[in-house]
Amino acid sequence: MTKRTKIVLMLLSLAVISMILSGCKQDKPTLYVYNWGDYIDETIIGEFEKETGIKVVYDSYATNEDMYVKLKAGGSSYDVIFPSDYMLTRMLEEDMLEKIDLTKIPNAKYIEERFMGNEYDPNNEYSLPYMWGTVGILYNTTMVDEPVDSWDILWDPKYAKEILMLDSQRDSIAVALLKLGYSINTLDLDELEEAGELLKQQKPLVLAYVVDEGKDKMVAGEAALAVIWSGEATYGRMENPDLEYAIPKEGTNVWFDVMAIPKGAKNIEGAHKFMDFLNRPEIAFRNADYLGYAIPNWGGRALIPEEISTDRSIYPEEEDLVNAEIFVNLGQTLRDYDRIWTEVKAH
Repeated sequence: MTKRTKIVLMLLSLAVISMILSGCKQDKPTLYVYNWGDYIDETIIGEFEKETGIKVVYDSYATNEDMYVKLKAGGSSYDVIFPSDYMLTRMLEEDMLEKIDLTKIPNAKYIEERFMGNEYDPNNEYSLPYMWGTVGILYNTTMVDEPVDSWDILWDPKYAKEILMLDSQRDSIAVALLKLGYSINTLDLDELEEAGELLKQQKPLVLAYVVDEGKDKMVAGEAALAVIWSGEATYGRMENPDLEYAIPKEGTNVWFDVMAIPKGAKNIEGAHKFMDFLNRPEIAFRNADYLGYAIPNWGGRALIPEEISTDRSIYPEEEDLVNAEIFVNLGQTLRDYDRIWTEVKAH
């Protein structure tokens, strides 16, 4: 064998080995996850990858509507998503979800029975609850010297430019509807218009419309009052002892964010493994500890310190939720909510 032949064979061998290694890399399963911003303890993702050999590509969104628009437009290939209750209903009606197989999610047994079979998915065919909570008012006790027990305080002129509202049409319109004594799921156009006018009247008092950054502004003392999700309030209270959280007497939204599989997902097997992993009690506990949100997983809740697991601002009892409602899909009326919110923001 000539020297030249040996060199050629060696190069061919290296090429073959390179192709094999490249093929191995391409064959490694990948799971595409689409979740709310800052809504998971990211060390959990690394542990899932190490345990399963599945690579996770993780993207985030700011609102349900952002997530919906991206999936509706096509061109994305996510395997697990985390819509809220009403958005899950909408996606179901538009055939945008795959069924889940509970036999492949044995840790679902740790989900409290009261959180299964809710109106948005009565047979638990398409989702499992991930987090739950309420919407209320986070306030700074050094800046507010009166009881915070009503949504009315958000229209008090003495707090001008010290009020944060959620940059979320369903949540902020719901606040106005509750103040007026209406359902947060109203389909009555006159009630919606009245709520819109109320939000326009309030706008000069509003410092900013925020999402995740609201809790940080409250911790920093930049505002006196903020409409906020309960988990964000928990974080704020831990970081700043001057902050307290209240569920107004007129009522609130009890919300659920769920895990689901979008139609056309490529790695359904991996999606089930990821959902099962997140429901492992010690993982559910770590997620709750990181996020500050209430978990529906009784196994994980049992690991939470008692002062937190019995804190009714985080884990409210039934009597705390007498006037509470779960958001439902609004159908065609959603266009009126869209229009009214656009008018409020442009006012």
